[in-house]
Amino acid sequence: MADPLADAAGIKIGSGGASLQLGGKTPLFILGPCVMESVDFTWQMAHDIKAVCDRLGVGFVFKASYDKANRTSVSSFRGIGVSEGSRLLGQIGEKLGVPVTTDVHSEQEAQIAAEYVDILQIPAFLCRQTDLIHAAAKTGRVVNVKKGQFLAPHDIKNIALKLESFGAEKFFFTERGSSFGYNNLVVDMRSLYWIREMGFRVVFDATHSVQRPGGGGDRTSGDGVLAPVLARAAVAAGCDGVFIETHHNPAQALSDGPNQIPLGELEGVLAKLIQIHSLIHA
Repeated sequence: MADPLADAAGIKIGSGGASLQLGGKTPLFILGPCVMESVDFTWQMAHDIKAVCDRLGVGFVFKASYDKANRTSVSSFRGIGVSEGSRLLGQIGEKLGVPVTTDVHSEQEAQIAAEYVDILQIPAFLCRQTDLIHAAAKTGRVVNVKKGQFLAPHDIKNIALKLESFGAEKFFFTERGSSFGYNNLVVDMRSLYWIREMGFRVVFDATHSVQRPGGGGDRTSGDGVLAPVLARAAVAAGCDGVFIETHHNPAQALSDGPNQIPLGELEGVLAKLIQIHSLIHA
């Protein structure tokens, strides 16, 4: 089957020595913990992930959320806040020489975060919020829209039209599974091909695709052991990049622990994804 974007230009992310390309010779990796549990924790995660990627000879975009605004329970940990979190990401990006990204939940947050990050991420639950998309687009930053669990692949065309009408020149989509009954998600790998067939770059979210939303009653559960399996399938299907959340000890994570890959396993997971990508693009 022909690659729909074989001759299309990639999307440059970051600047200078920290720049990467979505749609290049290697898959773009977006890596980091689910939430900023503390300043020290976030710095340590960034350093440790960079060490893994340096050993593999690949770049990555560092991801961390300053606020988990859609937690299941009102008592769940949310993060350190937009102002402190955005500044922290900017410092990490500058110090480590890597692009950085985070999710935004309002027009005001988009404006604040855009001062510090390279990619603004629109959460799946907010993927059709026109005002938020407008605010993200007008910042001039790269925009990553996570396809909602409630959307078919072809529905993202309308989101793309919004972005384009608001002046966004660089944007892509992330596939993170579709609702399948109660407390369950499934991934249709055809979605990756169809999104690229429409002319858009697509990243696969291996972490949130294995969630069981609300499956723990007052928290989300999931099948983190399946994240590497689905990531391998997605790279073989032709996605442009892979989004993976990781943690030193997922069992002790303050958010989404059941779906994060242990940091000690990350290098092996990424090495296999690089090999698969090289094979299908040989």
